[in-house]
Amino acid sequence: MNQQSAIIPRREFLAVTGAMAVSAVAGRSLAFEDGRRPKVAAIFTELRHRSHPYNILMNLMGTCLFRGKRVDPGVDVVAWYADQFPKDDMAREASQRLSVPLFDSIDKALCLGGKDLAVDAVVLIGEHGEYPTNDLGQKMYPRKEFFDQIVKTMRRSQRFVPVFNDKHLSYRWDWAKGMYDEAQQLGIPLMAGSSVPLAERRPPIEVPDNAKVLDAVAIHGGGREVYDFHGLEVLQSMIEARRGGETGISRVEFLAGPAFEKAQKEGRWSRELAAAAMTAEGDSGMKRQRKPTTGVFAATVPAPPPESDHALLVTYKDGTRGTVLKIGSSSDRWNFACKVEGQAAPLATAFINGPWGNLNLFSALSNAIAHFFRTGKSPYPVERTLMAGGALDAAMHSHQAGGKPIATPELEFSYRAQDFRAFRETGESWKVITAETPQPTTFSPTL
Repeated sequence: MNQQSAIIPRREFLAVTGAMAVSAVAGRSLAFEDGRRPKVAAIFTELRHRSHPYNILMNLMGTCLFRGKRVDPGVDVVAWYADQFPKDDMAREASQRLSVPLFDSIDKALCLGGKDLAVDAVVLIGEHGEYPTNDLGQKMYPRKEFFDQIVKTMRRSQRFVPVFNDKHLSYRWDWAKGMYDEAQQLGIPLMAGSSVPLAERRPPIEVPDNAKVLDAVAIHGGGREVYDFHGLEVLQSMIEARRGGETGISRVEFLAGPAFEKAQKEGRWSRELAAAAMTAEGDSGMKRQRKPTTGVFAATVPAPPPESDHALLVTYKDGTRGTVLKIGSSSDRWNFACKVEGQAAPLATAFINGPWGNLNLFSALSNAIAHFFRTGKSPYPVERTLMAGGALDAAMHSHQAGGKPIATPELEFSYRAQDFRAFRETGESWKVITAETPQPTTFSPTL
């Protein structure tokens, strides 16, 4: 992707890019032409069991289980920086056991203790750890601070290498846009985002290219803000290649409590699509724990007490209606449905995270990250994450304002979608790992 022209004026929007070769992720290393494996520095908040750094580095430092096969990521993680050390910290012990130096500053990690940048890529994982929460309910993870220190080292060394940022760029829109703009200006290849869009889909639906999407609903079962981001990325990843291309978001609303109930009764989102999305989950074959409920959706569709629900209403510039619903309390719940012009029945699917829960989602993501580090090309546009993160920030401002709609002219930008099917899990891996397979409890990457 040419990052200098990634965000383009709406009138100049170009066609969706063609399919990327499956061979790029089929296990064959695409390391540097001279055969070297990219050296990677890992900058993270804390390493403990099932934290994001644990989930990603277990794959990047060993092999990724992707589509039923163990895949060598083709990169070498050669340095760590940990910002915090909780009681159940794994970083210190694993660093010594695996002979990966743990540095006390980001600059030292990037320079391997020297004066100049000595790595070929950086994985920035600013998730988990003890950080304050602001008045909007946003966890103030130090992703921007980490990024600024990374860029400072690159500027001094006058060498700019790929950076992957886990989840959204920053909880603040202005900081996220600043990170994006700086990467553009300096020519830093940038990748970011959620693991969920890379999950297996049951059924394996595709929104047809250039289809006119009228309405779309994404559903999750997690906490406010932290899981809403994943829901927004699921929504964005499914509809960004619609007819006319992505032209941006004009307005965002966050509704909870009585406002949620009122909006539900008024039909502010499609009951049909919500029911279809939840039915897809029920038909997927994955085990779910649900409490008996009544009233909100069709009798066959589980619905939690209204006070535990909320909705993010997204109005797109082209008139497409998008909704992210929080239903129940299941970290395994990732569902989607949409209405396409000319098709009577909704398209609906459940995103399957595997028998070990969210831990399995990171295999496909890590495989995609490794491809990015080897090639300098992200499998999907970072603008997707920029837009989803901006919508999340607007939603939190709406929530603070009691559900007042927030206009988002800053999100009315276009970007080119990419075909990222080759990077998505197909479910073959769940023939290798099953619910009976013992889960790892130590930081011991599979070699």
